[in-house]
Amino acid sequence: MNYRLRPGVELLEKNEDFFLISRNPLSMLRLNRALADLVGRGTNDQIITPSAAEAAVMEQLVTKGFVEQIWSVPQLSDNLPFVSIIIPVMDRAEELQRCLDSLSRLSYPHDKFHIIVVDDGSKDSSPQVARDCGALVIPSGGTGRGPAAARNAGAFKAQGDILAFIDSDCCASSAWLNELIPAFTDENTAAVGGQVDGLCSDSAVDRYEAVMSSLSLGSRVRSGNRGHDTFYLPSCNLLVRASAFRQAGGFKEEMHVGEDVDLTWRLRDKAWTICYLPAGNVLHEHRSTIRSFMSRRFDYGTSEGMLQLLHPRRHKQMVIPPLLASVLALCIISPFCGGLPLLLAGGLLAADATSVKIRIARQGLPIGLFTLLAGRLRALGSLVYYLSFHLVRYYTSVMITVALFVPAVWGVFSMLLLCSAGVDYAIKKPRLSFPFFTGIYFLEHFAYGVGVFWGCLRRKCFSSYRVVILKQAEAAS
Repeated sequence: MNYRLRPGVELLEKNEDFFLISRNPLSMLRLNRALADLVGRGTNDQIITPSAAEAAVMEQLVTKGFVEQIWSVPQLSDNLPFVSIIIPVMDRAEELQRCLDSLSRLSYPHDKFHIIVVDDGSKDSSPQVARDCGALVIPSGGTGRGPAAARNAGAFKAQGDILAFIDSDCCASSAWLNELIPAFTDENTAAVGGQVDGLCSDSAVDRYEAVMSSLSLGSRVRSGNRGHDTFYLPSCNLLVRASAFRQAGGFKEEMHVGEDVDLTWRLRDKAWTICYLPAGNVLHEHRSTIRSFMSRRFDYGTSEGMLQLLHPRRHKQMVIPPLLASVLALCIISPFCGGLPLLLAGGLLAADATSVKIRIARQGLPIGLFTLLAGRLRALGSLVYYLSFHLVRYYTSVMITVALFVPAVWGVFSMLLLCSAGVDYAIKKPRLSFPFFTGIYFLEHFAYGVGVFWGCLRRKCFSSYRVVILKQAEAAS
């Protein structure tokens, strides 16, 4: 993996001391000489290619926000692994035909992969469609056993060194395997996920999903091994080393949603690395009606209770610095207590910025008081967004219920919704008007939150609602 300094990050030397300074978000890190030499290789937009030992240090800098991973697709080697492409299907003949047509156009050598279609009891022509396209068709072992059981059945028959999972309602780009397979040159890598985009853009829900789908992990490289964070790879575009898949025991067949989260977390627990690359694109046909969209979000939410039972150490974390928590608390009580709390909040921010300014002035670093104040205000805004998002995500139904009896809660809920939706709208830039976006945003989180509660109630485990508060971000493990 290669690295580079994130935009707005610079390396400074003052009085024989070395500092990494990020302008947005505003943060600073003192470096020793060896680390400064390593990071210095990335100045002037240069790429840093670390050794194996240096890579661990670079990952720490990624976590702290000073460095980002980058991925350039290398040329395929002559010694290519054999790949088993596995597609679970049930009554999706038309979608399966489209998926198989896309696989026929793969630029990966066709003698280096085969296709296994696992039929989960289809009543339509899905099995015949697969046979006509030259795929091996096998039964899942029942009817409606679910995608996890179907994928396991396919993996049992697979001959490949790499298992490539794709869903029947997806289409692969021609470079799908070419762009993801090279990541397995790292022997510690067990699974690689690629970019997932929407196939359609006709409906408002399609355009919402284009920027807000939980299957799309963004434009930055991500990786994880041990640790307690919740990073995972979705199974609609997932390549897994066959030996690691079998070592982990495959998918849990009793899980009809969240099985990909569980598998990739178990791989990480076994010290394997999983990696997401913004490459190897797959187009996914999202649910395009409000009813099917909400139903799917509800289903996703129900998986949280089971996942928390299986992985109690992987919990939600929220970084809330004590100073910002105090400032936010003063701002919240200000409407009920006059202007004094607001003045105190401003005074706290100014005093903190002045204190930091005095410390860094002694080191000769070129960061002004205004820049420090602006950085603190941005951090406060970020905290407000994350708190708003969490409350809307998990407590929308609760707030609506309470608001029926306490009308003042409507105002609080509306502010939380507009805050979180407004930030996401500004960042994601969907091809929707803000009212339409906010309406679908509300329906998504309402359905997901109800699903979380239902799943927790069924499992009698409510630890999904537990949030671990940190004073500062944890380092990568």
